[in-house]
Amino acid sequence: MERTFLAVKPDGVKRGMVGEILSRFEKLGLKIVGMKMVWVDEDLLRKHYDKDEAWFEKVGTRSLEFWKENGKDPNEDLGTDDPIKLGKMIHQWLLDFMKSGPVVAMVLEGPGSVEIVKKHVGPTYPIDAPPGTIRGDYTYDSPTLSAFGRRAVYNLVHCSGVPIEAEFEIGLWFKEHELFEYQK
Repeated sequence: MERTFLAVKPDGVKRGMVGEILSRFEKLGLKIVGMKMVWVDEDLLRKHYDKDEAWFEKVGTRSLEFWKENGKDPNEDLGTDDPIKLGKMIHQWLLDFMKSGPVVAMVLEGPGSVEIVKKHVGPTYPIDAPPGTIRGDYTYDSPTLSAFGRRAVYNLVHCSGVPIEAEFEIGLWFKEHELFEYQK
C-alpha cells in the first residue's frame, strides 16, 4: 500500500469544498489514514515549499516573460525585473495565501495513491485542467489572474507529485500517532 499527502488549501476550505474533494477519493477506493484541520505557520510552509535559487530564477523568468507579453513593466508594477527577486516575491505570495485560512491536511492510502490523486487533482493551473478533475470542475484561476492580483494561484488543493515527496510531506505534516491502520 502506498500513502500520499493531500491538502485542501484555504480557498477550498473557505468555499466549503472539503467534503466534495474528499468524497471523490473515497469513491475511488482510497482510504483516509490521517486528517486534520490546521492554521499553518510560516515555518512549516517554508519547509514544505523549500525552494532553491534555481526555482526562484525559473519562476521569476517565466513571470517576467508573462509581464512583457502583456505589455506591462515589471519594474513599474512590481518594483523589480530581477528574476530571482521576482521568484522570491511569488514564493512569498504562496506562503501568504497558505496562511490566509485553515488547511485540511490528509493522508490517503491505496495502491498507486500518489499517481491516482495527482491525476484526479489535475494540472497546477486550473485554467489548464480538464473537466473531470478537481481543479477543472471547481475553479478557473489562471497565472494571468494571479499575477495581476499579485497573489498565488487559487487551485483548491496540493498533492504530492511523487512517492518520495509524499513520504517527506506526510512526515512534515503528521506525527506517527496521527496516522491510523484499520481494515476497510
